Amino acid sequence: MSEAFIAVEQDGVLAGPVRRPVNFSRDAVGSIHDDETARALGFQGGTVAGNIHFEQFPPLMLARFGEGWRTRGGLSLHFLNATTDGDPVQAFVGPAEPAAPGVLRAAAWMTTPEGVRVSEGTCWAGGEDGDSALRRRLAQQRPAADLRILKTASVGDSVNDVPSRLDGPTSLRRLEGVTESLPEYRDASLFGGLVAAPAVAIDALRVVEAPLFRASGFVGLFGAIELEFLDGPIFLDRDYLADGRILALGESPKTEVAWYESTLREASDGRPVARLIMMSRLLKASSVIWT
Repeated sequence: MSEAFIAVEQDGVLAGPVRRPVNFSRDAVGSIHDDETARALGFQGGTVAGNIHFEQFPPLMLARFGEGWRTRGGLSLHFLNATTDGDPVQAFVGPAEPAAPGVLRAAAWMTTPEGVRVSEGTCWAGGEDGDSALRRRLAQQRPAADLRILKTASVGDSVNDVPSRLDGPTSLRRLEGVTESLPEYRDASLFGGLVAAPAVAIDALRVVEAPLFRASGFVGLFGAIELEFLDGPIFLDRDYLADGRILALGESPKTEVAWYESTLREASDGRPVARLIMMSRLLKASSVIWT
């Protein structure tokens, strides 16, 4: 369990404490989180997943926006530099400014103690933000000219009604290493059920990946994640349905790039609960198709 959360504000910027996130997937052999695989691909070691870094931001966003962030708010981050198990990082949230009627937006970013940017983006509360950090990046994505790993995928491909349920015992074991553990993650009486921590909540929306993308034989890593609550929070041990759609496909000299959107709905009444925008980088050097 991490030490008590203490935020410091200076010149309008809220800074959380320095934390050392754990690489929870370090035993996933053959993934970017596995030391041997990551080093073979040019990384210092197995990387800490970007969704793990999300867990340092909720206390800062609650301090900036209040309780409304839990139900109608979001966090949109582009990942710039990978970290490894136990590397120290610090989260920041800037001053809030009007983004739309009833919506406040602030810059959000994470750095190492040396000032290297791990991620940067925006966070908001009060409603939907159509001009989030990832939506701006998505609008600038150029179409791919040569896709090999993703050759069977097409922009606009979609799936619907994919069952999603976060197992309580599994998710609670995950909390042992969460950098910022909020009371609602363990006390069901606060919100009428156990609230999923951000990294776990993101997994609920990722269930659309398998039916959307039929690619295999590569190593990938998160390039950007946006988690938005439409009528949150997301709970453990509750039945949901997810709809997914491929938003864009791109490439760089070293990667193929896939953007998709996922919407999570209550299975009982179809009510939209949350939305995810994910950008994944598929490393060309990890695929025999490219090597």
